[in-house]
Amino acid sequence: MKPTHPSRDREKIVADAIWPVATELRMIDVADLISMLRFERHANLADIVASAAELFYLPDTVKLGIGGDYKLDWDTAAKVVLDLELRPTGVTIYIRLTLEHDKAGVEIDHIVFDEPDEDPAVNTAFLETALAAAAYRPLPKATIAA
Repeated sequence: MKPTHPSRDREKIVADAIWPVATELRMIDVADLISMLRFERHANLADIVASAAELFYLPDTVKLGIGGDYKLDWDTAAKVVLDLELRPTGVTIYIRLTLEHDKAGVEIDHIVFDEPDEDPAVNTAFLETALAAAAYRPLPKATIAA
């Protein structure tokens, strides 16, 4: 997705919404995540994502997308990238969640609004409201290390 002012705002909103799920996923042994990706055990990985998300979101709000990727070399720390779909009511967000040793990151690939408005600010506000409505309880903002 080409970075624009609305896309940066939306990535921040999605990052704030997904960080508790990312924290849960980072508790899984990285070797297990990589082996599931390597041996295409996507159903197992989808179950893990669903289990991590069910603590915070309504069922089927956060799902594994088409899989993911990993980077693992002898001289670098492991990095796992999961393709996720966030489906709060009225919008679908396709993201790549990057999990590393001490951090996580979000990149939005595509957003589809069921009933988009011509004003991007209205769509961004709707995204924030939809994600908040899909959560079981208000989520605190993610802390960003400086």
